Amino acid sequence: MSDNQSWNSSGSEEDLEPREEPGHPVGIAEFSGVLSKWTNYIHGWQDRWVVLKNNTLSYYKSQDETEYGCRGSLCLNKAVITPHEFDECRLDISVNDSVWYLRAQDPEHRHQWIETIELHRADSGYGSESSLRRHGSMLSLTSATSGYSATSTSSFKGHSLREKLAEMETFRDILCRQVDTLQKYFDSCADAVSKDELQRDKIVEDDEDDFPNTRTEGEFLHNNNGSKEKLFQSLSPKGINGIDFKGEAITFKATTAGILATLSHCIDLMVKREDSWQKRLDKEMEKRRRIEESYKSALSELKKKSHFGGPDYEEGPNSLINEDEFFDAVEAALDRQDKMEEQSQSEKTRIQRSSPLPSGDIYSSSGSHRFSDKVEEMVQSHMTYSLQDVGGDANWQLVVEEGEMKVYRREVEENGIVLDPLKATHSVKGVTGHEVCHYFWDTAYRNDWETTIENFNIVETLSDNAIIVYQTHKRVWPASQRDVLYLSAMRKITANNENDPDTWLVCNFSVDHDNAQPNGKCVRAKINIAMICQTLVSPPEGDKEISRDNILCKITYVANVNPGGWAPASVLRAVAKREYPKFLKRFTSYVQEKTAGKPILF
Repeated sequence: MSDNQSWNSSGSEEDLEPREEPGHPVGIAEFSGVLSKWTNYIHGWQDRWVVLKNNTLSYYKSQDETEYGCRGSLCLNKAVITPHEFDECRLDISVNDSVWYLRAQDPEHRHQWIETIELHRADSGYGSESSLRRHGSMLSLTSATSGYSATSTSSFKGHSLREKLAEMETFRDILCRQVDTLQKYFDSCADAVSKDELQRDKIVEDDEDDFPNTRTEGEFLHNNNGSKEKLFQSLSPKGINGIDFKGEAITFKATTAGILATLSHCIDLMVKREDSWQKRLDKEMEKRRRIEESYKSALSELKKKSHFGGPDYEEGPNSLINEDEFFDAVEAALDRQDKMEEQSQSEKTRIQRSSPLPSGDIYSSSGSHRFSDKVEEMVQSHMTYSLQDVGGDANWQLVVEEGEMKVYRREVEENGIVLDPLKATHSVKGVTGHEVCHYFWDTAYRNDWETTIENFNIVETLSDNAIIVYQTHKRVWPASQRDVLYLSAMRKITANNENDPDTWLVCNFSVDHDNAQPNGKCVRAKINIAMICQTLVSPPEGDKEISRDNILCKITYVANVNPGGWAPASVLRAVAKREYPKFLKRFTSYVQEKTAGKPILF
């Protein structure tokens, strides 16, 4: 083997070749499927097509869009896979500051994904001992010397120590080979001496017995000088296996001198650099201390903020956000929605819509459909209990009073969920009970006055005065998005006494329908709401006709809502206290605006 041939430091070339470990097959197959990925606090969990290939996790909006390129990818080499502590279907994958929150459809699929990801990581060789190949680091004596010469003139002095260590490895190899060579020489010399002693013994015996000289030339010591040189030919410097003992001894001495010189140089370098290393260490320690302090400070500030963005900080049984932070976040979101709504209303003019007004006779009965009995039951219940005076009932608490409007609440909780019944009374001039109920029931006007709805659709029309509606409400982070499926019916209750006013009523109550089943993206709320209106007419002066100045609508609004989910009770009560009065004022102002200048609809 030539001196300038490079070898692995272990002396074996086997470590340079990839090995197939048992249980780690080469070339793990591609794995893909649908996972729910947390996008942001507005859209929440969204289904994505996820592909695991070549130790890289990529996701696409759908399987059909894979040919357009992925929307994001993570290299799993340094990824940390964390199964969620409480959610059995969720796993979090983090690489440095990037975190993917993923959910499988069930715990088995999550386990399958985690196992496959670990197989890909193992197959890539990251972190496994079999992947830590030792590469040849030794140079020939010539290359090491030239390398040192080049390095010594370089301004990068930090490389000198590495070059010297490489030289040390080279010297070690050379020294090992020289030791082997010298050992062979010494063994050969020992063999030759043993043979020479045997020859001497035989010669002495022959001389003592005076046997005639029958040996060939060069075999006896007492023959001429040529025989003596031939007998001791093995002791000549190059007589055994062509080894130059003197040259090998000189090289051996030079090698050991080089090792000593290189060691001395290494020691000098380390001594000189010790102060520099210590200063660097102190500097890095100080930097680390400042970073740790900044991290703790940032973490503390983050906990104080009203939004965090991750799924662990939204509404849920194991949410990390406390009640105060939850309320602050909800209040901030509602303020933003109000501001956006004000800007929207100031920039647009309401579209003038008109829908044909059916005869009042159709509202006199519940109609004929499968929910008729239920509608009649709800109507009678509201007429009996909702119109009762709450003044003497200690269970009702007055929570808001603004002019003619009063809002009462009775605190009720069931299994930790707030089910507070709410009742509001209001008096509105210039409108009739029929008009108020018409605009409240007719979905054609819904988006004009309702600001909390994201979208809605009529699932089924049961009759001229009864429909089934499905609607989703705008999400207010960190609360989960809500949806509701309800039957909405409008009725006219004729007074038994001619001196009493007729009553108009809209009741909305939750029902089930095959075309609007609950889904995992929204929390299904349950409602039982009624808008009850009576029109009071004051006689006009003289012979004047009745105008809108002579009419007054007394409104009773009752709401029993089961929000579902895990929102804190204090937050729900605070939001209800804030939002219900705003809704009632906004809606009644809208009715006054829509009916101004139009014929009175009694």
